[in-house]
Amino acid sequence: MSVDESALPLSRLGDTEVSASAVGLGCAPLAGLFTPVDPAVAAATVDAAWDGGVRHFDTAPHYGAGLSEERLGSALASRPREAFTLSTKMGRVLVDHEGAWDVWGEANGKASVFDFSYRGAFDAHLGSLERLGTDRVEIGLIHDADDHQAEALAGTHKALTELKAAGRIGAVGIGMNSTEAAADLISRADFDVALSAGRYTLLDQSALDRLYPLCVSRGVSVIAAGVFNSGILADPSPGARFNYAAADRRLLARAQAIATICDRYDTPLRAAALQFPAAHPAVASILVGARTPEEVDDALAMYAHPIPGALWHDLKRAGLLAEEAPVPS
Repeated sequence: MSVDESALPLSRLGDTEVSASAVGLGCAPLAGLFTPVDPAVAAATVDAAWDGGVRHFDTAPHYGAGLSEERLGSALASRPREAFTLSTKMGRVLVDHEGAWDVWGEANGKASVFDFSYRGAFDAHLGSLERLGTDRVEIGLIHDADDHQAEALAGTHKALTELKAAGRIGAVGIGMNSTEAAADLISRADFDVALSAGRYTLLDQSALDRLYPLCVSRGVSVIAAGVFNSGILADPSPGARFNYAAADRRLLARAQAIATICDRYDTPLRAAALQFPAAHPAVASILVGARTPEEVDDALAMYAHPIPGALWHDLKRAGLLAEEAPVPS
């Protein structure tokens, strides 16, 4: 990636030449996650991220059965290709399907199905390039291989390793929710990056147990996604989602208790939720999903919001944050 003075700070991923900006844009919402998104609004959201210094954009064929990749590629088409990093995922291929499906609010004539085969990975890679309108993606991630580890290592990982050796991708990684399955894969093969969603947040620090120490020891850079746990850490009101489902009362009460301490220091909960995961030494970048320019602008403002050290101390003293968790200085 060329020098770009308007970009947020960049971090190198593993021992590769690929860099990610301190904040990246997660592009699943652009594909109509839960509810439809106007394509013009999706494009404006990517523009807002770019204007705010974001230079890493993460997508997947699974997101809207290709809609996310199509909309992201269109929105970035006029940007200098060497100035940004793209990550997409392998492990699913698209098939014909009528109507909307799963959690996606828009019909695209397609659905995604698991395919961790060697051939499937190459097919997925070529399909992503076509939808993104590019000749390369910098980061290739094995997507949600929780229950398919052996197949993913024998098929998808082998293909990604060959694509990297051929210079067609720059970094090989995983994109998963489960910390245990992610750690299992990293312990069994060579990876450069781990995109882990929702497992190192103000409400869930399970990545501290095994995944993050393993990443540090093996030189695997972490991209921390799902920092709001699907919304509860942005707005812990009744009806909030936690990891894509309605939050139970216990989680809601815990999030509200964290928000109360944040209020004590005139700090929005969103700011603490964004900045906390970035403090861990394993984390190279955080990934924020957004569906409007306003959400992007707010996330970047919250990332820069000053937070007094006493806030973190109070969260730990109240038992709301793991004592061993690194906090921003």
